[in-house]
Amino acid sequence: MTMALQEIEARRKGLIAVVLAAVLWSTGGVFIKLLSLSPYSILGLRALFSAALFALLFRANVLKFSWNILLVALFNAALVTTYVVSMKLTTAANSIFLQYTAPVYLILLEPLLFRFKLQRINILTVVVCIFGMALFFMGDLEIGDMRGNLLALASGVFLAAMMLAQRFNPPAHHEAAIFQGNLLVTLIFLPAVLQGPAPNPTEWAMLAFLGLIQLGLGYALFTYGLKRVPAFESSLLAMLEPILNPVWVLIGYGERPSATALLGGAVIVGMLILRIIIIESSSSPKAVK
Repeated sequence: MTMALQEIEARRKGLIAVVLAAVLWSTGGVFIKLLSLSPYSILGLRALFSAALFALLFRANVLKFSWNILLVALFNAALVTTYVVSMKLTTAANSIFLQYTAPVYLILLEPLLFRFKLQRINILTVVVCIFGMALFFMGDLEIGDMRGNLLALASGVFLAAMMLAQRFNPPAHHEAAIFQGNLLVTLIFLPAVLQGPAPNPTEWAMLAFLGLIQLGLGYALFTYGLKRVPAFESSLLAMLEPILNPVWVLIGYGERPSATALLGGAVIVGMLILRIIIIESSSSPKAVK
């Protein structure tokens, strides 16, 4: 096989891996909804399965330590906690779309942290996404939904914080940070697991899927794909997660998001996709005539 064919084959495998990762990530909502356990028991047991998989896959690498690894682990623990609890309090569409406001916070913070100019397309993205966020709160005024929406927004803040903190971590430390975040979640919510009802066999299967497949394998596939696919393509393909998540919940759980939530989600995801395309187009070298 020639070098060109090898690159094409590697890219094809990378694309498939990123798509599969996004699809696996998107299944989280329906299983969290279907589980009758408290969100804290779900968090503890899902994290236990995920930590076990990371230890098996990455072995001694997960035992590395630095203060920045610890910082990423703390943000990761806060991220998954706010996301799972919000999924129980509000609709899956609200939870996932509001979590995907993370790029808004990155757009605002990165110029301050890395001292570069805020681009006009980024300013437009922030304005449009804030409008999209407002639509969620216009459609859900019940106290439960409002609490869930606020937690979902917080999960977006923690996702952005985790991504920023990971930028200061060498790639060899990324797996350790995620493993230690899962271990931290397991320890924090162990009392809830022990005090709550024991999962039945079906619930154990769901929890194992969430920890081993949805989180663990999803992350492994995305990491594999990132090595073979440009970052902008990976970012676009990852947008399958917020699109598919409420679809699986509708099919498997029967939950229908409000019209304003769907509109808000479309505004946020559409603007983020447009931003990725515009930035990639402007950074690509122009063809020589």
